[in-house]
Amino acid sequence: MSLRYVPLPRPPHCVPAAQLDHANGGTRVTVAGLVILRQRPGTAKGVIFVTLEDETGTINIVVWQKVYLQFRRAVIAGRLLRVTGRIQREGGVTHLIAERVEDISDMLNDLLAPTG
Repeated sequence: MSLRYVPLPRPPHCVPAAQLDHANGGTRVTVAGLVILRQRPGTAKGVIFVTLEDETGTINIVVWQKVYLQFRRAVIAGRLLRVTGRIQREGGVTHLIAERVEDISDMLNDLLAPTG
């Protein structure tokens, strides 16, 4: 049995990373991507930084402690996340301030499909 690559299905209503630079600061958007990095610096007062990657680039996510407590399982364990939040720009860097975090890792099962 051989395997073939199937592009990651785009979750409904998600903005690709490449288009985030075109959104105005404060705009609410939903993004999705593979988790490539989680950071919880001791000096960040409970803030968690997550970097997602989709087929167009990376997305910097800021998860404040209140949001983390509400969506803890997804933030800690999710391999593929859908995040809704507001765009923030600071020093030429675009961040998404998370308001909702969903673990959609079950969609990863569709990445590799056996060929006939």
